[in-house]
Amino acid sequence: MIAYFFFGPYDWLMIPGLLLGMYAQFKLMSTYGHYSRVSVSTGLSGAEAAREILDNAGLHNMPVQEVHGRLSDHYDPIKKRLCLSSENFHGRSIAAVGVAAHEAGHALQHKAAYAPLKMRMTLVPITGFASSACWLILLGGFFLSMMRVITPPVYGKFLGVAVGLFSLVTFFQLITLPVEFDASRRARERLLALGLIRGGETAGVGRVLNAAAMTYVAALVASALELLKLILMARHFNNRS
Repeated sequence: MIAYFFFGPYDWLMIPGLLLGMYAQFKLMSTYGHYSRVSVSTGLSGAEAAREILDNAGLHNMPVQEVHGRLSDHYDPIKKRLCLSSENFHGRSIAAVGVAAHEAGHALQHKAAYAPLKMRMTLVPITGFASSACWLILLGGFFLSMMRVITPPVYGKFLGVAVGLFSLVTFFQLITLPVEFDASRRARERLLALGLIRGGETAGVGRVLNAAAMTYVAALVASALELLKLILMARHFNNRS
């Protein structure tokens, strides 16, 4: 039972997701690292570019704040503020402007009541609970089975509940994709329309944003494979007498 739980026959399913995740992180860091050394022709910092986009959209009162951490940039829909890492807040590179514009794109989504963003916001607390409860049920059921308090088929029922909970986590990863891709689309459109980037800089911004988007694709693939693993495990234990 211990060997099955930790070294089960379905663990190979995790390998593609792991490899894709490693590649996505490598691609992001190498692309971001390259374009963070390429100055933007307008000389704007990431914070200034974000401010231009927000003001143009009528979001004059939305703050653009500096936060600690590398690539910790995000849009806070609860407090309605843009949070940029120090590197991108002060940076005057293609990467800094691209990332800042992407986060401003989320603010534009919020203003426009973009449906996938609203759904993701609704799912955040639900997904947090589902993820914690899923692994609590998995481990709790495993130890109860090890102590022979429950039979393998009953543990299979535990796994069935975990499958349902983890399905919410996977769905959250799925709904995140259109949110992120749309924010990048809005970012590129606004940067060009406002003249914040010029000429060949568009391609550089696109490469940075595409590399960032790949991390979300990798997260979805890893989550889907983990869900498949749980489904196969549930079937295995449910079929045991």
